[in-house]
Amino acid sequence: MPFKIIRDDITRVKADAIVNTANPEPTYGEGTDYAVYMAAGAKELLSERKKIGAMQTGEVFVTPAFRLPAKYIIHAVGPGWIDGNHGELDDLASCYRKSLLMAKQMRLESIAFPLIATGVNGFPKDKALKTALETIAAFLEHNEMDVTLVVFNREAFVLSAALADDVRQFIDDNYAGKRQTEEYGTGSAPGASMSMMESALFPASRSADRSFARLGRIRNRLSKAESRPDFEDACCEEPVFKDEPYQSLRAAVSNKAVSKESLRDILDNIGESFRDRLLRLIEERGLAEPDVYKKAFIDRKLFSKIRRNPGYSPKKQTAVALAFALRLNPDETADLLKSAGYALSSSSKFDLIVLYCMKNGIYDLFEINALLFQYEQPMLGC
Repeated sequence: MPFKIIRDDITRVKADAIVNTANPEPTYGEGTDYAVYMAAGAKELLSERKKIGAMQTGEVFVTPAFRLPAKYIIHAVGPGWIDGNHGELDDLASCYRKSLLMAKQMRLESIAFPLIATGVNGFPKDKALKTALETIAAFLEHNEMDVTLVVFNREAFVLSAALADDVRQFIDDNYAGKRQTEEYGTGSAPGASMSMMESALFPASRSADRSFARLGRIRNRLSKAESRPDFEDACCEEPVFKDEPYQSLRAAVSNKAVSKESLRDILDNIGESFRDRLLRLIEERGLAEPDVYKKAFIDRKLFSKIRRNPGYSPKKQTAVALAFALRLNPDETADLLKSAGYALSSSSKFDLIVLYCMKNGIYDLFEINALLFQYEQPMLGC
């Protein structure tokens, strides 16, 4: 995937290059700069740094990485924060942009950044994050490279206050697990209350979605069963399908009424496959396939695999990422997920964040992944 956010120590990240927030003078300071020198070997790295001399804010230079798992260190001189009116944002963006261009010039395939200037330089973390995401996004729009944003701890990762508060309120208002605990304690809430909540959040029938989701997941297992020598006996066993939408399937497989032909009929009528629905949506919107999979943080090899395999079953994050790349609304997304055997649920923070973004017109995977990372949810395209 071209972009991801991880929680780690950047000195332990394996990449072609890592970026260091460097001291403008030929010495090392505190924070990330100190950690990089200690891990790489301070004597050797400082010797290389002295060859460069003093550097201006926003400038970058490169050295070997010595003992680090990376190949190179790109040193970026980050700005100190004053009040935002002294070119700090432009200087910070320059650190990211010039580091990326340096990596491109060196024909590197991967680069890892810390949140530059958020330590001893005192840059506001929410503004630093926004600048990092926007600059990296602009670069990746026209270039191919694996970019990682490395966050040492979650305290260093701060979304804009307005967005963070809005998402937190949306989740608090709609998270079924929280509402159930508040209203019913640790026991189960009455089914009617959960159904009302889910219906308000997701207009399509949730019971039908869950049923189709389960049907999608058993499709491959049923297909494999046909090759068993005891297929006809095995498929006559009583199935464990208790939901109402499965009554016809229960009737079909009970009392030895199922044959290979009737099972094939059931499988043939499940509906449009994920692959076929995806390709149809791309064609209907007049989009180029590379534009779609790039926006979804999916590489060409994976998309080719999806295109070649009519029965391809993607990860849920992959299906959701493609829904965002296609700018689908919540109902269209539910249909695409259903074709892959998944559904959206008010009991999942991941799903609620997806719904929040779609309802608020947020389709930028950089911003969406930042939200998912903040709430410790799996990120899209990963």
